[in-house]
Amino acid sequence: MSLLTPVAEGVWCAAAPQTFIAFHIGTRMTVVRLSGGGLLLHSPVPVTPELRAEIDVLGPVRHIVCPNLFHHLYAGQAAAAWPQAILHGPAKLHRKRADLPFKAVLTATPHADWAADFELLTIEGCLLGETVFYHPATRTLIAADLVENFKDAAHAPTRWYLKLGGLLGNVGWHPLLRMVYVQRRKARACIDRLLQWPFERLVLAHGEVIERDAREQVRQGLSWLK
Repeated sequence: MSLLTPVAEGVWCAAAPQTFIAFHIGTRMTVVRLSGGGLLLHSPVPVTPELRAEIDVLGPVRHIVCPNLFHHLYAGQAAAAWPQAILHGPAKLHRKRADLPFKAVLTATPHADWAADFELLTIEGCLLGETVFYHPATRTLIAADLVENFKDAAHAPTRWYLKLGGLLGNVGWHPLLRMVYVQRRKARACIDRLLQWPFERLVLAHGEVIERDAREQVRQGLSWLK
């Protein structure tokens, strides 16, 4: 059974278990084939021999991206597996994880190697420090913690956590986590800019990939942010 799931032409994802406190929220990495050659890995998951082999079949890994201040747990594994790749992360993450071999600072300005592939936007006013990626060729938005999308949860405490937060079956962001938006007006302006992109699909870290009407679902899921 393949560990990589096709998302769109030249875009794949790989899901992995992940806990947050005591909740089973999972996580997801996105793999994109760059127009200039090679692959970009967004938000690495644990690199097993099997996953590494599947990725290597697709092409050489050129870039590894930690998209925010929290999706870095497996960046060291990815950097060790593909030492030739450039590891990107926000400036604050460079300081937080001085043990990681960062070679580039992630900002809203795309790296020259993938400037033709992505449009980027950093969500300001939020402690997550996330930069989201829009892939115009496939109208796919790639993010880590923009929203969550859980249709169900087999783990009972997780199911109740989602249900009490109004997230079970709904795209959004848990009320307990909204405190990370410390400057809501500034963050709202960024989300409004994001919603100008004509994306149809959203690959996110927690929950299920949103395959259609993603822009409208993100609009509704972040309507609380005012």
